[in-house]
Amino acid sequence: MTGPQHDAVTGFRTRFLLASAAWAVLVAAVLVAVPLAFADRLPDPLATHWGASGRPDGSMTFGAFVLFPVVLWAVVAGLCAGVAARARTLARRAPRAWACAGLAWAGGFMVLIQAFTIAANLDRGHWTRAAGMTWQVAMVVVAPMALGALGRLAGRRGPDVSPAPPRTGPLIDLDPRKRQVWVSTASASWATWLVLVALAAGASIAGLTLTGRSSIGWGAVVPFAVTAVVGVMLSSVSVRVVPEALTVSAGPLRWPSRRVRLDRVERAWAEERYPGQVGGWGYRGLPGHATIMIRGGECLVVRYTSGGELAITVDDAAAGAALINALVARRRPFVGR
Repeated sequence: MTGPQHDAVTGFRTRFLLASAAWAVLVAAVLVAVPLAFADRLPDPLATHWGASGRPDGSMTFGAFVLFPVVLWAVVAGLCAGVAARARTLARRAPRAWACAGLAWAGGFMVLIQAFTIAANLDRGHWTRAAGMTWQVAMVVVAPMALGALGRLAGRRGPDVSPAPPRTGPLIDLDPRKRQVWVSTASASWATWLVLVALAAGASIAGLTLTGRSSIGWGAVVPFAVTAVVGVMLSSVSVRVVPEALTVSAGPLRWPSRRVRLDRVERAWAEERYPGQVGGWGYRGLPGHATIMIRGGECLVVRYTSGGELAITVDDAAAGAALINALVARRRPFVGR
């Protein structure tokens, strides 16, 4: 990308990074300053978890209560800003808007949880006498969503570079004496960071529980363990094309996998797609019209004879599409001619 459009994106990137950094610093400052301002009116430890009844059933030391959210926010903010600041994401309005929405939502969510936690513990003397949580739960869900919507609107301001139109690409000549195979992969750094953050958070809670500095319990470790497993599955994707079928496998263990027979395929092409266009990362859409999205950018798109499509984020997608089209044309010589 060169010329005036490139200059506009470059200038916008500087402003975007400054705004993201300002938001990250503001949220971090609130997460540190507010509990310190009320330190002499809070018990130590203080209640940090409430059960289904709305009564407190878990606690954390004051030091951990201040430190843990700040560290978690630093990782989350860095991850969101890093994804949004990538050249290909920043130049597109839709993915940039969703990244900004995530950054705004996460900051609001963490500040609101801290505010309600402090309010429940204020002047209570002991964490077991903390106020209950009822309507606050709904506020924690709704208010950050409104802030995320504002972040999405803010992210829509700026340049919007249209992607190149889809190209089927030329057919390649196949040697009938050889068996053709194409294998390619793609990896997602954000998923690796998600795994690391989830493992670190789970290990921190486990350590605090073992040392008696928190009574949250082992149940709080489960969501982080599940998040780590999901992150591992989304950390990479592998696509294999042979004359009989296309196979898509997830994660380093290549499981789960999905097999599509080539007699069900009409044609294939390479196309740029981004999480903001398909609703996020992971398996998006419905069977027959789905996207396996682990990172924005180059995708291998396969159209079925039934009219549905499957898109997979994978490197060197054009080569895979060329082989698929050649194999389909060999099965049905009139296709692509």
